[in-house]
Parts: sequence; structure tokens; C-alpha cells
Amino acid sequence: MSILEAFILGIVQGLTEFLPVSSSGHLELVKALLGNDSLPAESLLLTVVLHFATALATMVVFRKDIAQIFKGLFQFKANEEFTFSLKIVLSMIPAAVIGVLFNDEIEALFSQQILLVGFMLLLTGGLLFLADRAKKTDRNVGYTHALIIGIAQAIAILPGISRSGATISTAVLLGIDREKSARFSFLMVIPLILGKMAKDIMEGQLMETQIGWAPLIVGATAAFIAGLFACQWMIALVKKSQLKYFSFYCLIVGVLAIVFS
Repeated sequence: MSILEAFILGIVQGLTEFLPVSSSGHLELVKALLGNDSLPAESLLLTVVLHFATALATMVVFRKDIAQIFKGLFQFKANEEFTFSLKIVLSMIPAAVIGVLFNDEIEALFSQQILLVGFMLLLTGGLLFLADRAKKTDRNVGYTHALIIGIAQAIAILPGISRSGATISTAVLLGIDREKSARFSFLMVIPLILGKMAKDIMEGQLMETQIGWAPLIVGATAAFIAGLFACQWMIALVKKSQLKYFSFYCLIVGVLAIVFS
């Protein structure tokens, strides 16, 4: 894998991890466009590194919120920080269960399944359009909300369904405040990314792929910087109810993916 390919994948991952257009779907589309058959085999380690870079960007943007979550977990008191921490943990369960039970089936979907990506992007576009038209409310995330949002996150494992788009849209449609929806969506994915990394490292899967240090560093740096920008931009867009523009984008890209698949 060349440095340029790693840079492109890093930018795509950094932007699409936070913007509601499906990072996994776009990575599959970019791999197909680059036309390099070795990319899927080589990119396992790079994919993990890019996800860590975007998780790190999230931790930088939400460092105060994360500090409060850890404070709440270790206090064991029925205060706001502790209950929020429990809701984050609850939201992780559906995706964690699906990831453990259907790991092989999920990995089989990430082999340039462009037709699947196209249809899932259409689904993402429709969901974003509905969320953008939802009425504004000031609800907080409840335990039932956290579980439902977690189920949306589990479904978003499919390439082409945006994780941030699915979780934020679900939260908004449940009547949760838009800014709180975005905050919860970005925070709930950090433990899953770190857990997936730990699983891959312990199973030795990362050692099976060979890629140079230069592409890894360039890709990670690009993903981190793009992620910082996209994360803060996305929060502002959700607050201003401007998800419809990404809805149109997903619909257009989805149709093109289906046509050219």
C-alpha cells in the first residue's frame, strides 16, 4: 500500500466516521475506485489504526465529558455522571453481542460489496431526511433510549449504514435534544472501537497483515486531523438541523453505487 493510498483512506475515514455518510461504506467504495486488489488484504491493520485515530479525535473533542464518565463510574453514586455512564454501557451491548456472535458473517460483508453499500446508503439517506424534519425537543437520554440507540448502532455495522447517522437520527426521532443526541452518539462508540482493537491484538490478527510504518503514520495523522474537524462540524450541523444535505448526498452516492456495481 502506497503512502498516497493510506492518506486518501485516512481522510475518508476521518471525515466519514463523524459525518453521517458511512465510513465503512465509503472505505469500500474508495478501495473499489483505487482498483488495487491487495488493499482489502493489506488494510486490516490500517483500518484498525484509522479507527483508533478517529477515536482519539473524539476523545480530544469530548475530553471533559469522558472525564465525567470515568468519574461517574468510580463514584458508584446515583448522580448524573454515574447514570450517564450506565447509559453508555447499556448502549454498547447490542453491537458487542452482534460483533461477538456474527463476527465471521460481518467480515464477509466487507469485501467490496458495492451493491449492498449502495442500498444501505439509500436507507441512511432516508433516515437522515426523516430526522431532519423531526420536531425539536429537550429530552435527555433515558435507559430505554440508550438501548434503542444501541440497537441502531448494531444495525449500522452493515457497510453503507452510517453509524453516526443511524444513532443520531434514532435519538432525534425519539425526541432527544439534538446536541445531546450527537454527544451521546460520539461517546458511545469509543469503548467499542477500543474493545475491537484489543480483541484483534489478542487474537494476533494484526500481525497477519504486512504494511509499512510510513503509510500507517500518514493515514493515522490524516484521519486524526480530519476527524477533529468533522466531529466539531457535525455537532454544529445537527444543532442547525442540516442533516438533509447529507441525506441527498447519501441518496446520490447510493444510486451511483448500485448503477456501477
